[in-house]
Amino acid sequence: MSDVGRSGGGRGAGPLLLGVRHHGPGSARSVRAALEETRPEVVLVEGPPEANDLIPLAADEDMRPPVALLAHAVDEPGRSAFWPLADFSPEWVAIRWALEHGVPARFVDLPATHSLAWRRDGEAEGGPEDRATADGERVTGAGAGADVRIDPLGVLAEAAGYDDAERWWEDAVEHRGTGEKGEALAPFTALEEAMTALREEYGSGGHDRDLVREAYMRLQIRAAQREFGSGVAVVCGAWHVPALRRRATVAADRSLLRGLPKIKADMTWVPWTNRRLSRFSGYGAGIDSPGWYGHLFGAVDRPVERWMTKVAGLLRAEDRIVSSAHVIEAVRLADTLAAMRGRPLPGLGETTDAVRAVMCEGSDVPLALVHDRLIVGDVLGEVPAAAPAVPLQRDLTRTQRRLRLKPEAAERELELDLRKETDGERSRLLHRLRLLAVNWGEPAASYGSTGTFREAWRLRWDPELSVRVAEAGIWGTTVRAAATAKAEADAVAAQGLADVTGLAERCLLAELPDALPTVMRILADRAALDPDVGHLAQALPALVRSLRYGDVRGTGSGALAEVAAGLAERILVGLPPACAGLDADAADEMRGHLDAVHGAVGLLGDAPAPGHGDLRARWASVLRTLATRDTLPGVIRGRSVRLLLDDGELAHDEAARQMGLVLSSPGTAPADAAAWIEGFVGGGSGGLLLVHDERLLGLVDAWLTGVPAEAFTDVLPLLRRTFSAYESGVRRTLGELVRRGPGAPGGPATTGSGAPGFAAGLDTARADAVLPVVRLLLGLDEDRAAARGGEDGGDGGDARAGLVGAAR
Repeated sequence: MSDVGRSGGGRGAGPLLLGVRHHGPGSARSVRAALEETRPEVVLVEGPPEANDLIPLAADEDMRPPVALLAHAVDEPGRSAFWPLADFSPEWVAIRWALEHGVPARFVDLPATHSLAWRRDGEAEGGPEDRATADGERVTGAGAGADVRIDPLGVLAEAAGYDDAERWWEDAVEHRGTGEKGEALAPFTALEEAMTALREEYGSGGHDRDLVREAYMRLQIRAAQREFGSGVAVVCGAWHVPALRRRATVAADRSLLRGLPKIKADMTWVPWTNRRLSRFSGYGAGIDSPGWYGHLFGAVDRPVERWMTKVAGLLRAEDRIVSSAHVIEAVRLADTLAAMRGRPLPGLGETTDAVRAVMCEGSDVPLALVHDRLIVGDVLGEVPAAAPAVPLQRDLTRTQRRLRLKPEAAERELELDLRKETDGERSRLLHRLRLLAVNWGEPAASYGSTGTFREAWRLRWDPELSVRVAEAGIWGTTVRAAATAKAEADAVAAQGLADVTGLAERCLLAELPDALPTVMRILADRAALDPDVGHLAQALPALVRSLRYGDVRGTGSGALAEVAAGLAERILVGLPPACAGLDADAADEMRGHLDAVHGAVGLLGDAPAPGHGDLRARWASVLRTLATRDTLPGVIRGRSVRLLLDDGELAHDEAARQMGLVLSSPGTAPADAAAWIEGFVGGGSGGLLLVHDERLLGLVDAWLTGVPAEAFTDVLPLLRRTFSAYESGVRRTLGELVRRGPGAPGGPATTGSGAPGFAAGLDTARADAVLPVVRLLLGLDEDRAAARGGEDGGDGGDARAGLVGAAR
């Protein structure tokens, strides 16, 4: 019989088993002290052995934790697992110690080739096992035959009289020094005794995979003992130590490993973030405060004082008044709270309470900033360029460096001017990545302009994006090639016409000319076979937006223009019959299609495709048909009148006549009249139309006051929905106009333009008064402008014309 451990922790008593809590700074300090004291000949670490060749990269000067080992299936990159490591992770400390002292380091956990194949759908994301407790393990209790999940740290804390497991861990481990020389192994001995008692009570916790993993680790420890003798140190989760210590035969361990599923797996290092460390997923336990733990590990002395200084610096940078006296008082308060609560040193709870009371004046708002920036933190690790990576990742990295787009864990805004070459390339990269489902950037509203030459993005790099890049590697070796292949595949698999038109737009935004022929062919086929006018109306706006962006970006889009014009032709023919017989909900949806097509035809009419004539004129004819057909829903007729009015195709007098016919006709039901009004004045600009045209407001007011009492309650909800969409200032103005009465003394003028504060014609004298300011804004030479005005006889109109030309 062969065994891997005997009683005791000395060098002559078998391997040195160092049970730790994953991501525990106290465990990390103890591991370093134990390795310094015992000086083993080989260091074995819990982790996938496929990563053994990657261990030397941990010594690279470009490697900066937090980082993670990423394993993924070669044929299915989405099947992946992470093993994150921070500066304060005991495993990372052990690896670094081994590299610094020229000692071999190896991973000894179950290979990723088995653990990835073993993963079930829906299992904890990011790791081969579902782990998260005291030593990084979530255990299913098997005591008394019940399937009970236990937290070993919580059980030990309860036994010690604590109601908070994290507080107990801080008091027992984090606030404890490494001890005097010769006592470095004491914490591991105590933790092993505690875990042994728990394993005797709960066994494997009903988690059979732990038994298999531990059998593999025992085999690896035996192999290391044969090679290095007794100088073997093992760093693993404390939960495993009793199982690695117990006697077991080689045959029994190998029998547990027989028949395990296998898949081909690749491994590499990837950057990780503090924010991901704070989540309960993947390798080891999620920790609530990675920034705080990193501080505890890095602070050589006076950790509370140094922490308060960090907090003060952050708050000062945010323009909060924090003095040295605040720092001193916060430290005193934290010490007092720790003494009152019976703790050896202030922990995170005490320091947070002190910061809230002293530096934040009792407010949780600035405290949330401290939590986000310091307690958790936005640290993003880095890996050296020598780390293995799929070709697509290497191309992406090169492109990021060339375009000076560094991945960052913190979210940031990026404004792009597409007229600049570098910004245009950045935009294309982000759009191509979105086609590949690598959502590094999310489009945002631009604060500087609503034009098509400017884009705004929100960027944030999450570690999971490395998996998405690996998945996208099946489509190509460069970002452009992969995005092209993915777009073509998506076009073939698209379910609806709108999906294909949206894809065409995205291909233009990403500048993928090689994908467009396939997308356009499928788009033309789908458009020809789809008889639903609603589907065609949904598809047209995306095509026209694509044409618009194509002009800005210099992208050839002739084929798109032809398809868009053909789509518009079918809509013009099919829209009137499609609007008949609709119920209220369908009519409201069709009104949305009407608005979308109206805007699309307006843009498409600027550059119509050959052979399709004047689309704008034909669209106006369709709108007139819709506006005058009594059998159509009121919301459609009202909207058609409004669109004609906005385009100047219908005079105000005619619009007022149409409204009067609907609202004053005895045969018009109140609900239908209210729907007509909603179609006519609905939307953000409808209120301004009523403000500036009192004739229309008067018609609505007269109709509303004449609605019978029994019908009023039926039309009120519809009217409230219409008018509630207006801005508060517009609603107040309308209320004031109605209170005074259109045309009443003291009310707004009803002659001329009908707009309050505006005359019927242009006041040239008042317009000329702004010319000096306009000259300054345009940077014109006032003397030359004045001379030109003298030559023109001082005519302000000519000066204004010159300024307009200069502005253009």
